Amino acid sequence: MKKLTIDGRPVTVEKAGTVLEACREAGVYIPTLCADEDLEPYGACRLCIVKIEGLRGLPTSCTTRVADGMKITTDDDELRSVRTMTLQLLLSDHPGDCVVCAKSSVCGLHEAAEYLGIRERLLRPLHRETAPDDSNPCFAIDYTKCVFCGKCVRACAEINGCGAIDLYGRGFKTRIEPFGGGELRASICESCGECVVRCPTGALSPRQSEVPAREGSSICPYCGVGCRIQFGVKGNRIVGARGDRSGPANRGRLCVKGRFGSFEFVGHRERLTRPMVREGDRLREATWEEAFGAVAAGLDKRRGEVFAGLSSAKVPNEDNYVFQQFVRATMGTNNVDHCARLCHASTVAGLALSFGSGAMTNPADDLLLADTILITGTNTTENHPVFGFKIREAVARGTNLIVFDPRKIPLTRQATLWCRQRPGTDVAWINGLANVILQENLHKPAFIAERTEGFEAFAEVARRYPPDRVEKITGVPADDIVAAARMYGGADAASIVYSMGITQHTTGVDNVRSLANLAMLTGHIGRPGTGVNPLRGQNNVQGSCDMGALPNVFPGYQQVADEKARAKFEAAWGVKLPPKPGLTVSEVFPAALEGRIKAVYIMGENPMLSDPDVTHVEAALRKLEFLIVQDIFLTETAKLAHVVLPALAFPERDGTYTNTERRVQLTQPFVAPPGAEWTGAAGPRRDWQIVCEVSARLGRPMRFESAQAVWDEMRGLTPSMAGIAWSRLEGSAALCWPCPAEDHPGTPILHTQKFTRGLGQFAPIEYKPAAEEPDQEFPFVLTTGRMLEHYHTGTMTRRSKALHELEPEGFVELNGRDAAKLKVAKGGYVRVVTRRGAVKARVRLNDRVDRGTLFMPFHFAEAAANVLTNPAYDPIAKIPEYKVCAARVERA
Repeated sequence: MKKLTIDGRPVTVEKAGTVLEACREAGVYIPTLCADEDLEPYGACRLCIVKIEGLRGLPTSCTTRVADGMKITTDDDELRSVRTMTLQLLLSDHPGDCVVCAKSSVCGLHEAAEYLGIRERLLRPLHRETAPDDSNPCFAIDYTKCVFCGKCVRACAEINGCGAIDLYGRGFKTRIEPFGGGELRASICESCGECVVRCPTGALSPRQSEVPAREGSSICPYCGVGCRIQFGVKGNRIVGARGDRSGPANRGRLCVKGRFGSFEFVGHRERLTRPMVREGDRLREATWEEAFGAVAAGLDKRRGEVFAGLSSAKVPNEDNYVFQQFVRATMGTNNVDHCARLCHASTVAGLALSFGSGAMTNPADDLLLADTILITGTNTTENHPVFGFKIREAVARGTNLIVFDPRKIPLTRQATLWCRQRPGTDVAWINGLANVILQENLHKPAFIAERTEGFEAFAEVARRYPPDRVEKITGVPADDIVAAARMYGGADAASIVYSMGITQHTTGVDNVRSLANLAMLTGHIGRPGTGVNPLRGQNNVQGSCDMGALPNVFPGYQQVADEKARAKFEAAWGVKLPPKPGLTVSEVFPAALEGRIKAVYIMGENPMLSDPDVTHVEAALRKLEFLIVQDIFLTETAKLAHVVLPALAFPERDGTYTNTERRVQLTQPFVAPPGAEWTGAAGPRRDWQIVCEVSARLGRPMRFESAQAVWDEMRGLTPSMAGIAWSRLEGSAALCWPCPAEDHPGTPILHTQKFTRGLGQFAPIEYKPAAEEPDQEFPFVLTTGRMLEHYHTGTMTRRSKALHELEPEGFVELNGRDAAKLKVAKGGYVRVVTRRGAVKARVRLNDRVDRGTLFMPFHFAEAAANVLTNPAYDPIAKIPEYKVCAARVERA
């Protein structure tokens, strides 16, 4: 707390660090163009000058630290005169098109001119000969309106960490441009828009620039970060998005998808608004009554083990809870699963075996407390961009960053050490790190003795992986293995971050358990800045697992085979439940081909693009006697259905989502669904309400009055969430499970005193080659994944004009030396062929992939990478092999 005198008035401030912040806290306005609460003080615009007794000159208030007893003058004739001349100099080089400027209502230059009473230019106009940059479809760039406040450059460097642009030249010849020159779109810019929202003039403006009449808050519908977004609404249309500063996961930051592509699909003309039923070879629109009748007739005679349900990682917890209850209690089977099987089933299984809990151990903010961060199998800045921002921020603060990745992902630019291992060799290099840590006594014997078991068997295996052997297996130089081991093992606090590049293998569980071994070996678990942190792929993939949308567990990971747990749910649901774990999604489609599964109910999933070997998926779906698809669009999967049920999109419903940090957040609806003007006969409905109606038609009503009632029933049966009352989540509040009581604060960090299973379990794991390796016929390794601009099967992002323009088509990345050997030209088309099929795609030549490796994103139906991928799966987690497939390239 500091006592000051501002313009002769005594004031007391508590939080302020600079004079500008002190004046703002005291309610005193000072004009400024370059100051931003998220950026380091800069002092470029010179408008925030003040007088401070005892200091010479006119210091900038944004760069001057506040001190107790200061006497500050913010406005007098001299200050006003200097500010006026400064602003006149800026105006002399500024176009006079304020009436049509996209930022006229929020222009900092206009605000400062109003404050100073400036009504006309006093200096002869000077005009820069700078052409606008129209290359980016998300925002427009007009350099003639730039006042060189530096906010865009600083936001790119300090918030995103990308550093795509900089200031060049001096004086009147100063300019802002990407590194290497050229258009912004061709640079390393990630189009996150952090520069746009901070630009005080119209130099940077979003292309969608309608002024909203109101705002509504919700959770981003894409990755597992769980960013909270304030959506601008005009009428019943969402017209814009900005980061919600109260969101605990993002604190106002957003990526390109969240800012520019998270809402356009909601009001898209292709939204489903009426049910559809199949008549012969076509689907026709129907009433809800007709659709429910068809569903009931189709399911009533296909109950039990001939039925399977696929739930969704994109709908709230409540909808998942009701769906898995319907499958178990109404349909009489545990054949319920969802796409987490295809993403992080290895995590759930592997970490549960090692630690007792298959979830992220630490919050993302802990990355800022780590001395070393080891990332592997995660292209974080593209797949979980806001967490990628935090990793870059940590590196900027001095954290060491180790990257193990076969691709040259963007984070390799910031990495202290990048190791390019051969795809599928992860167990070998992890064991290699453990070998060095043991050899150099960097392990923690006391932690190992007190909190773990199985160490000796693990150590015996690790000693068989010296760096020279690891180099032969992985291709990573032995010296780099040693350096990485020392960096991770020698840190006071080190964090492991991984994602689907580790899990989507036939050895996925082995990979995950190997990382758990490494954390226990060094004691980097259960403390701030440490942990084993899987980044979940979808906005509620953690929650859908928590809700029991898995074939072997009830909500809260209570085993269906456990008699006591089963008795509890039988009493709550009033029905006898099957004790045998059901089929996974990896097993459902083969079972359908064999005729063992006859009916499938799919809620919010599109396996015709997301599952491996989609040719066989299509054959399985076509063989079904009855298929129900519940979604917001007529997806590739929905086109094969017998009945299609239209559901609500995220801003049209209430409910809770659980992000990758185990953080539960509540959302409320803020727009009406399309077709809401029709009552009864049409209009999409809430997922859980549809499922409840289907259940009632089958003779087992589920009488929930609201989403809150669903949540309350779930937490009453789930000890780890018993304390997360609906009322505790209102506003922007959030809680991390486990939270066993309503006076419990939640648990951001797991395993602080002991592991969930008691003692952490080391696992002795030997390296196994991938299920399918290159050979003479298929000499390349094909690996698949996501890209920054799109999400999952593209159902939502490819209906965003901006995102589609940024990345309009599928492609295959090919190393330049391989392309020269194959005589393939940049931008041309090739056929990528595996043992499952062939896909035609445009070639991108770069060094992001090594020789002998291909990469394809899976978002594009017309170049469907999952035509090529291998359905062979991990024996424990039943997760398919997406990351190592033998392939060849043919000229198209």
